[in-house]
Amino acid sequence: MSPLAEPTAARTAAPVLTVEGLDVTVGPSVTAVRDVSFTLERGQAVGLVGESGSGKSLTCRSVLGVLPHGCEVAAGRATLAGDATDLTALTRRQWNTVRGRRVGAVFQDPASYLNPSLTVGRQLAEQLRVGRGLARSAARRRAVELFAAVGLHRPDEVFHHYPHELSGGMLQRVLIAIAVSCEPELLIADEATTALDVVVQAEILELLRTLRAERGLALLLVTHDLAVVAEACDRVIVMYAGEIVEDGPTAEVLAAPAHPYTEALLRVASLGDWGRRELDTIPGRPPETGADLPGCRFAERCAHATRECVDGPIALRTLDGGRRTRCVRPQSPTAPEGAAR
Repeated sequence: MSPLAEPTAARTAAPVLTVEGLDVTVGPSVTAVRDVSFTLERGQAVGLVGESGSGKSLTCRSVLGVLPHGCEVAAGRATLAGDATDLTALTRRQWNTVRGRRVGAVFQDPASYLNPSLTVGRQLAEQLRVGRGLARSAARRRAVELFAAVGLHRPDEVFHHYPHELSGGMLQRVLIAIAVSCEPELLIADEATTALDVVVQAEILELLRTLRAERGLALLLVTHDLAVVAEACDRVIVMYAGEIVEDGPTAEVLAAPAHPYTEALLRVASLGDWGRRELDTIPGRPPETGADLPGCRFAERCAHATRECVDGPIALRTLDGGRRTRCVRPQSPTAPEGAAR
């Protein structure tokens, strides 16, 4: 058995994470995230994608109970498997029994989440002592095992290093070791590979894949990079202006997007088209956060928009195969190329 995989509780059929009707407000009246609902199964990787300001990070921080000052959950709930307790309503004391134990997190710029005055080994060992109840010597041994398991060379030496003595990729591995040290069911990675070079990024994605395979870890990966989603995720949820606009199996969504915004993102990303010389863009700009629009929030930038798109609310509807899209177009996402849109 890998050092990453210690014995865990029996698997359950219930989703690891269920988010229902989540609304997040900024200030007294600005709704930045509206009616977000999704589930995450054991061992599954779900990518949450969209432009900056789409609401993907606020969604994840709501689940983690770490919303920025001035933001709050105005409606909806989030629950973990086997527990009806609403995560969004937990107190700080209650979060101490959940965060790090059942839910782990990894963020961009890992150095800002580590104490610069303590060695990384001591920080991991302290997490093990508090979260797992290990004695000092046992915590140290387990910390070295975890450092080795996440791919850090000479882990016994790394144990004694301070954060400033390690590279960005090494720090991200340290943060992952801390995040999974208490055997959580769910790992949230918010732009965790954004600042890394492509080689280190690939190594981190492979590490996350190993964690899922060996531990049944559920992964919620927040990113703006569709190439990362294509590489690492079973399912993709696309957000725009605070709403989910598309949700489905990654391969199907990337091959035949059902929403014009997803289609535009793919055109801009041009996955695999390395010979292209000109960069494409999406015309226009997203609406202001919290803007009160009667219809589709992407309509002003959409080449396929009709009067129906702007006259009234657009529901998130389920298509054949369980895919979801917030679009009025009647065509199937698997319509042949060149079909009317």
